[in-house]
Amino acid sequence: MSVTRKDVEYISELARLKFNGEELESFTKDLNEILSYVDKLNELNTDDIEPLSHPVEGVNVFRDDVVKPSITTEEALKNSPDNDESFFKVPKVIGGA
Repeated sequence: MSVTRKDVEYISELARLKFNGEELESFTKDLNEILSYVDKLNELNTDDIEPLSHPVEGVNVFRDDVVKPSITTEEALKNSPDNDESFFKVPKVIGGA
């Protein structure tokens, strides 16, 4: 299968992208190179290979959740540059001053 310049123009129209003639030629060439590379996979003998649901057979690497006591509000706020007894105070970042 090969991609023509007309195919690239159609795809770019669907994606609402505009390319000049040189870019269309470049994309046509690049897409054809990619397809020829992928087509090489058809040369492989996969008769004895079982399909995978995922390319990497991972094992759950998460640790178990362990409930631990948290620090107190006072302890959390003691190094804060500005606070209001129970909350951190930060500069306003949305809207005017």
